[in-house]
Amino acid sequence: MQGKGLITIVAIVLGLICLNELLPTWYAGKIESQIEAANGNEKEIQRLKDETLNLGFTELSYAKAKDKEMKLGLDLKGGINVLLEINQRDLVNDLTNYSTNPILIEALNRTDEVQKNSTKSYIDNFFVEFDAVNKAKGANLKLADPEIFGNTNLSEIKFNTTDDQVRSIVKKRIDLSVGTAFEVIRTRIDKLGAIQPNVQRVPGTARISVEMPGMKDIDKVKKMLQTSAKLQFWEIQQFNEVAPYFQTLSAVVAAKGDSMGVAKNTNFLNLMQGGKSGSMSSVGSVKLTDTAKVNRILNSKIAQSLRPANIKYTQFMWGYKPESTDEKSLVLYAIRGNINQKAPVDGAVETASIGYDELSRVVVDMQMDSKGAKDWKTLTEKNVGKPVAVTLDNRVYTAPNVQGAIPNGRTQISGNFSQEEAKELVDVLGAGKLPAGAKVVQATQVGPSLGQESIDAGVMSFSIAFLIIIAYIIFYYGLAGVYAVIAMIINLFYIFGIMDSGDFTLTLPGIAGIVLSMAMAVDTNVIIYERTKEELFAGKSILEAYKDGFKHALNAIIDGHLTMILTAVVLFFFGTGPIKGFALTLLIGAVMTLFTSILLSRVMIFHRLNKGKGLSVWTPPTKNLFRNTWIDFIGKRKYSYIISAILTVISLGSIFVNGFKFGIDFTGGRNYVVRFDKEVNAEDVENGLVKVFTTQDGKNSSVEAKTFGNNNQLKISTDYLINDESLKADQTIEQKLFEGLKPNLPANMTLEEFKSADTDHAGIISSEKVGPSVADDIQTHGTLAVVAALAGIFIYILVRFRKWQFSLGAVAALLHDAIIILGAFSLFHSVMPFNMEVNQDFIAAILTVLGYSINDTVIIFDRIREYLREKKALTLSGLFDDAISSTLGRTFNTTFTTLLVILAIFIFGGDNLRGFMFALLIGIGFGAYSSIFIASAIAYDFLKTGKEEGVHGKSSSDKELLATK
Repeated sequence: MQGKGLITIVAIVLGLICLNELLPTWYAGKIESQIEAANGNEKEIQRLKDETLNLGFTELSYAKAKDKEMKLGLDLKGGINVLLEINQRDLVNDLTNYSTNPILIEALNRTDEVQKNSTKSYIDNFFVEFDAVNKAKGANLKLADPEIFGNTNLSEIKFNTTDDQVRSIVKKRIDLSVGTAFEVIRTRIDKLGAIQPNVQRVPGTARISVEMPGMKDIDKVKKMLQTSAKLQFWEIQQFNEVAPYFQTLSAVVAAKGDSMGVAKNTNFLNLMQGGKSGSMSSVGSVKLTDTAKVNRILNSKIAQSLRPANIKYTQFMWGYKPESTDEKSLVLYAIRGNINQKAPVDGAVETASIGYDELSRVVVDMQMDSKGAKDWKTLTEKNVGKPVAVTLDNRVYTAPNVQGAIPNGRTQISGNFSQEEAKELVDVLGAGKLPAGAKVVQATQVGPSLGQESIDAGVMSFSIAFLIIIAYIIFYYGLAGVYAVIAMIINLFYIFGIMDSGDFTLTLPGIAGIVLSMAMAVDTNVIIYERTKEELFAGKSILEAYKDGFKHALNAIIDGHLTMILTAVVLFFFGTGPIKGFALTLLIGAVMTLFTSILLSRVMIFHRLNKGKGLSVWTPPTKNLFRNTWIDFIGKRKYSYIISAILTVISLGSIFVNGFKFGIDFTGGRNYVVRFDKEVNAEDVENGLVKVFTTQDGKNSSVEAKTFGNNNQLKISTDYLINDESLKADQTIEQKLFEGLKPNLPANMTLEEFKSADTDHAGIISSEKVGPSVADDIQTHGTLAVVAALAGIFIYILVRFRKWQFSLGAVAALLHDAIIILGAFSLFHSVMPFNMEVNQDFIAAILTVLGYSINDTVIIFDRIREYLREKKALTLSGLFDDAISSTLGRTFNTTFTTLLVILAIFIFGGDNLRGFMFALLIGIGFGAYSSIFIASAIAYDFLKTGKEEGVHGKSSSDKELLATK
């Protein structure tokens, strides 16, 4: 064949590249196995780590190999993933120099509300709301006005700068600020010592995705990443200034506490003095258990309305941590604010280091930048003899009395630090400050034990699926099947090599994508071999049969792969998280399958045939399977219409009546997978937790507990504090979860042990948090992905087959498959022993089914198109029946092997994949059915133009064709 030399060279070069990329992974795994076998022998372990592998063209040490090995996702290795969102309101405030213009403030407030249910960027929504408020007030205020963006912070904006120009300038500055935040976050992660961290900006948003395999302390990670490092210095209002307000507020709380989120008759003054500690600069000392009540009272609208003029802008801030004299309470400070809440001193720290005071206590020494030093001098001169609060992210670290003016910008933070806490603070300050506050809007934590279990389950399911494919394809196609297996092994090698060379992360959904790519490779070989068999039965020589087999199969293969690639691309661009991982491996797998199964396999096969050697394409049991099968599918289409109509009505009825069990990535909330050291009853646990998770008004939050895999594991979901994305809220929920589960946990278990379970004890083995705004985005992107895939497939089929009837039939079949899967998840989510949530994985399953279903449909349509050219004497219904019947061997083999593969993953692939694979099992089965009985039938009904004339039936049509020649 032409070009075989080039194909061979490409295959060898690609193989060498993949080998070079995969070597570090193999070598690191080899050394780690030897280290494990060393049983703690430190001398032997160090020798192994220092050992170097010299291959001539490269040298590998263990450290170098570990750095370059293939990245594994959290679901395979364990670790932490967080999605940070930079506060864009803070960025806008900074760009307006904290303007207090009422139109600006109202526009920002309205944008905050709109943003909760919007997928557009914050700044785009702000410009819309600003224009709306500006118009409603009749102010005709320009964006370049000095009270908006025309200030010294944006020197490029002049008074005559147009609104469109200002919008462009502001967007660029915000994008730069998010870029600055990205660099700061990366620097902080380096200081955390994470191995192979993955930090990425989410395009078009102010979000930053951070993945740290192997990390365990999620609280430390969240704190490190969320801290803005915005060090501020404020004047303090002492107790005598706020005491009258507290007296008034106490009386109101006693009478109207239920309207402020607490019980009536609550004694506010007792709450404020509930702790033993306190200082002259504080206004209260509150028990840790009562801080939430105090927050609700002080932040309530009633309390805000009662404020007198002297504390109208006062900010109440808590101390950084309990004082050593009373570890069960927190000190509350009254910070003297102003209309724009801008701190008197708000400067970046140039250097920070750990030091010790005269009593040998750990402190943090700092040197401010020039502006901060100047402002600090002014503030200390003004407040000699008075306390000044040093705050970081609205927490008071220290509030010392000023002894005298400090002119050089040097200062010290003392906060009852441990050595580790001081180091964390120094690391944060040293990495630089974020341009605005950040919050964790999505977080996932997977324990190392669960990660290892996922690897074991993934490897087992992968191996079983691969062995099934090898056994079946060799059984069915004989020696030709051996060549198909060789091509698949090379394909697999290329996929892993490309994943490694592209520095892509391999996840559990990614492994599923690879396994399904293998099934797609089987499909490619099945199409080629089935066409080759047809040519052999027509009397051609083995060489000519293979040539025509490859030639006639090419269109169908390319059509099928292009629709799959289209689906993968849609998944990648519209999906998030696990959907992207699945789409990426599917995309690489589809491209590599085209190369290995069409080009490389062809080179190998014809290399053998050109030497005069034979190559069987069947075995005795499979030689005549489906050879003379002919079914009147079109004549029976009415029965399929009735069956599909009944199933569709049942599915839609269940969807509207029963609805779905939505995952937290669609609704927002938190998931915890908890392992126990004994079997537990999910219903009893759920009833116990409902009593613990109560809202501010005393109502119970949504809590669900369901067995997850074994009877000693539960998946617990709750929407408690769904709108609170702070670290404090996460810790509160974990504390309540621990309290609610205590009856089922070991008697001596601590909260810290519970939060980080491993193979040795019970506790949380994985957790997931999704904020409401992220859930809205995931829902929107998921819906867009499905719609875009359907639209793309419709257009592709229309362009490829030049008849809208084919496009209509294809899309109708896909909608049919999607409704059946949705109906199954609606009907069975409450009775199946595995997770059947509608979530991101479910969207990936739907799109995968669409890709496979359209692949089946394209094969049949391609044969119909071929017969429309070649068998004009046939009736249209006879032509459709001939085309469908002639592709039955391919349809059966592809569907059967794919279902076997999915079944293997379903059984052996672990709990996380069962819902996903169940959707695929239903979808692939119905996809094969709908390709024949829905897509083809609808295309026929819309193509026929009246009473049919001609020959109907395969045998008579062949005679008719011969008679016309």
